[in-house]
Amino acid sequence: MNTSFPTAFRRFVALSAVVLPLLNADPALGADSWKPVPGNIMTRWAKDVSPKNPHPEYPRPSLVREEWKNLNGLWDFSIVPTNAPQPTTFDGKILVPFPVESALSGVKKTVGARNRLWYQRKFTVPRKWRGQRVLLHFGAVDWEAIVSVNGKQIGSHRGGYDPFSFDITDALKSSGEQELVVSVWDPSDEGPQPRGKQVKRGEGIWYTPTTGIWQTPWLEPVNAAHIESLKITSDLDASSVTIEIPVSATGQNSDLKVEVLDGRKMILFGNTTPTGGANGKGVARLRLKLPTVKPWSPNLPFLYGLRATLTANGKKQDAIQSYFGMRKIALARDEQGILRMQLNNQTLFQYGPLDQGFWPDGLYTAPTDEALRWDIEMTRKLGFNMARKHVKVEPERWYYWCDKLGLLVWQDMPSGDKSARWTGPSGYDGEEMKRSPESTAIYEREWKAIIDARHHHPSIVTWVPFNEGWGQFDTVRILNWTKQYDPTRLVDGPSGGNHFPAGDIVDHHQYPGPGAPKRTTERAMVLGEFGGLGLPMKGHTWQDEKNWGYRNYKSSAEVTRAYVDLLRKLHPMIASHGLSAAIYTQTTDVEIEV
Repeated sequence: MNTSFPTAFRRFVALSAVVLPLLNADPALGADSWKPVPGNIMTRWAKDVSPKNPHPEYPRPSLVREEWKNLNGLWDFSIVPTNAPQPTTFDGKILVPFPVESALSGVKKTVGARNRLWYQRKFTVPRKWRGQRVLLHFGAVDWEAIVSVNGKQIGSHRGGYDPFSFDITDALKSSGEQELVVSVWDPSDEGPQPRGKQVKRGEGIWYTPTTGIWQTPWLEPVNAAHIESLKITSDLDASSVTIEIPVSATGQNSDLKVEVLDGRKMILFGNTTPTGGANGKGVARLRLKLPTVKPWSPNLPFLYGLRATLTANGKKQDAIQSYFGMRKIALARDEQGILRMQLNNQTLFQYGPLDQGFWPDGLYTAPTDEALRWDIEMTRKLGFNMARKHVKVEPERWYYWCDKLGLLVWQDMPSGDKSARWTGPSGYDGEEMKRSPESTAIYEREWKAIIDARHHHPSIVTWVPFNEGWGQFDTVRILNWTKQYDPTRLVDGPSGGNHFPAGDIVDHHQYPGPGAPKRTTERAMVLGEFGGLGLPMKGHTWQDEKNWGYRNYKSSAEVTRAYVDLLRKLHPMIASHGLSAAIYTQTTDVEIEV
């Protein structure tokens, strides 16, 4: 753990994990009607999963409030045809936030494009929240969600990987139990939406779909005047940090105070009046110069603490806690004129696994927060300083642990629409699909939302809009837009083939490899995927036989020799071919892929 992380924040995280879940727990939702569905393999953390306390941690470490109510636990569920009305009776109980197709949901059923998944649960609003607005947050729901409270539809959302929120205050009853209903439709691989590796029938490198709620839903009280979000951008060279905080219900007497902490010590503060915006909304902007800078890096993942307090007419309206890291990712030429990836103005070879984020028992959802942390700790212990999060976006707590433990992240956009793998030769190929206007709009909205939602994390150093031509379209425009929208990170694109002269990186895939892209001086060169060495082990595979792998071996010694041989061949390519990074496929089996 980084002992320099603000003490108050660390204490709150600990409190969230131990005390708040007990306060938030609903005794009416007992464990009698739930158990994991047998079959396939389970992780070591499955035994820790319980309806009384699933994923109890505060789900948004980048913007923390003390008051909240966790809505994880047992919900009623039904699967009905898409055109059927809201069911009046339910099929049983489902454990949220685990997807309905997973063992840990207690259901393990496929929904499909011709059905709709309905959720229902009751909740109460704490008395001390009276007089405040109540926000309902969802970490992620795949794919289309329609949300109602007490029979009143409050909103809908399309997007399987980005968070969303509603103000449900006006739909709440004055007291007693409230009813929350969520209706979900997910066409899986029959629709144009981003979905990554999800398909109706898994085979090879394609896996089980995730439908419905798969990240934590929660309630949070705020005053009419409150902080809406937070954007922190560090400038290592200028020793400064820029903070943007959109706020609601501002007035002439509003003030926003920001404090920066190094451990327990406040080292910097500033305040400003939110300005601009309509309907009482505004934005507070501050640029603060740090007296000294402690850079964030994998070897020393130092995080500054941050507190923000909003006042109106001298009274406190809102207070949040957050953190940030000072780091710079850029390209610079070496003595041979080759562009190299640099972290904090020093050349750093980035090496990590292809990280797909599938769990055998929870699918898209890790069984526990400890499992998320362990996975990152083991990645670091194995010698990697980076992970490529492959065509999936994780819950924010995964990136929080990357920030804390010092793991660089390349973040893919989940692929979708046309998912047939592109198989042409590597080079500037100029082949791409033409999406429909609907598909284009879906992609662009969700990609922007993902970048906004994960901008906070210093661990993320590269955006990857496309992988191997899967759903690839308007390549130059999308890569250029991504770089313009977030110039603080590199843009890889596309990863592994069908290259266009755009982005910061030319990315080559080769199995088992290693190999390198055609040499260029215009972009950094990386080996975006290689390896694929498999060792099927009885009792540790998704199925007993007919598993799939790029290369399969019969013993630990065999696969180890093959891996070491790959690295012996890779190492000289850093100098001779100008490689800046390499990504190994992969540290875990995923379903039938070993």
